[in-house]
Amino acid sequence: MKRNKWLQRSLGLAMLPLAIGVAFADNAKKDAADVQYHAGGSPLANVEMYQDINPKAPPMTKAEFDKARRIYFERCAGCHGVLRKGATGKPLTPDITLDKGTDYLKVFIQYGSPAGMPNWGTSGELTDAEVDLMARYVQQTPPQPPEYGMAEMKNTWKVIVPPEKRPTKKMNSYNLDNIFSTTLRDSGEIALIDGDSKQIINIVKTGYAVHISRTSASGRYLYVIGRDAKINLIDLWMPKPDNVAEVRIGLEARSVETSKAKGYEDKYAIAGAYWPPQFTIMNGDTLEPLKIVGTRGMTVDTQEYHPEPRVASIVASHFKPEFVVNVKETGKILMVDYSNINALKTTEIGAARFLHDGGWDASKRYFMVAANQSNKVAAVDAKDGKLAALIEVGKIPHPGRGANFVHPKFGPVWATGHLGDETVSLIGTDPQKHPKQAWKVVETLKGQGGGSLFLKTHPKSKNLWVDTALNPDPQVSQSIAVFDIDNLGKGYQVLPIAEWAGVGEGAKRVLQPEYNLAGDEVWFSVWSAKNQQSAIVVVDDKTRKLKAVIKDSRLITPTGKFNLHNTQHDVY
Repeated sequence: MKRNKWLQRSLGLAMLPLAIGVAFADNAKKDAADVQYHAGGSPLANVEMYQDINPKAPPMTKAEFDKARRIYFERCAGCHGVLRKGATGKPLTPDITLDKGTDYLKVFIQYGSPAGMPNWGTSGELTDAEVDLMARYVQQTPPQPPEYGMAEMKNTWKVIVPPEKRPTKKMNSYNLDNIFSTTLRDSGEIALIDGDSKQIINIVKTGYAVHISRTSASGRYLYVIGRDAKINLIDLWMPKPDNVAEVRIGLEARSVETSKAKGYEDKYAIAGAYWPPQFTIMNGDTLEPLKIVGTRGMTVDTQEYHPEPRVASIVASHFKPEFVVNVKETGKILMVDYSNINALKTTEIGAARFLHDGGWDASKRYFMVAANQSNKVAAVDAKDGKLAALIEVGKIPHPGRGANFVHPKFGPVWATGHLGDETVSLIGTDPQKHPKQAWKVVETLKGQGGGSLFLKTHPKSKNLWVDTALNPDPQVSQSIAVFDIDNLGKGYQVLPIAEWAGVGEGAKRVLQPEYNLAGDEVWFSVWSAKNQQSAIVVVDDKTRKLKAVIKDSRLITPTGKFNLHNTQHDVY
């Protein structure tokens, strides 16, 4: 009997590579965008962690453990979680992996699976030795990164120019409303680009891979946060805008925002961390950390404890002194009242798991946030402090901030693209004048393909621009689709943005359409590798013709661009 079980297991392992290989090939193209999105490197790869020797696990030297840990955080943690307890991917804890065994695990790492696990070995991403290394590593006790509290934050906090020594009035001639804060992903910088002259004003040192830029309510300050959880405060009134304060609020992060309610303009900043799972409220003009709030807790669906629910996105309410904090793994939306941070009041709204990014509807009353792996969008009523609806959309919505426009038939809508399919979902957002269409997908557009990260329009435009930066087809990832809002049934026009850039070899992913102040230009990043030329392409919104190409040796891996006026006033 034992011999038969052994034989079945051996035959099963022998056939598994072929079965998985065929299934993965069928699914690889449609899942490639999601794999790319989640497999981005984590700053935690370089954080020293304790190796807990488990006698039941295969032996590993300290050098092997450290190498495997780096690979895990560079490629795997985005899906499986910091503590390997599962996020958008399955758990990889020893109670599961030890039972599977090294040979079994090597097959899955080598060949992937149709559920979306990449074929790390056969793709050439990992060598056979590294596949064996990772199969042994996931059987070890998961190492935990250090916590990061007030003492650690205070040790990184620097006020470079104190508020009393800063300008009392604007000391430059730049049109601040038309500056673009542009992420230079791999150089740890942002470029401040003058939207009028198309010239770089300054290259500002920041954290690694700035994820987002936010303009303060008054328009004076710019907050940026890197994936390494470093926040930089830039004073736009200086003769040449530059850093005046900085702080790290954790070891990995994505989101920063500033208080916008009347009477609280520029008073506070808030940032959310991926690790540790928490958010921090700071002084708005110095970044002094004031209050840290943890987000560990129960999930909204199964009511199970989750040890690392990451803070994915934060926006500031226009109705109340509240921050809207979206907690990814638990699926909770927290309405954080900052009117008295010493007696913080939080309203918890249950939505759906894997909350990620989103934006306001045109009225700025309803926040629309994607629960990406749940294939839903949650609509939150910021005025009444409740969930307005959960809307089923396409596969893995990724709207960025989304896009607001008036549909010729259904009235005001908010749009999202998707990582996992080619659709664009249009959701009705006007329950007062269009109640039958409210909180429903009123129309689904077919775009170029999956892998969309951002889409955008403008109140003065009749165009809807949709990128497909993570699509595996270079022709799709290097171009942009544009729809005529007044004639959506006509389909889209494709513009060869990367070709217009004229930057030579490279990935040349085209991403993140962003409008200028006037709403008559759309800016696109043409994103290549760190050692290849990238560019910004500017298109005339009315004619859809090339207007300008911004090239500079300092534009290293440009990705997100944020027009300061549109960011300040949530125009999208």
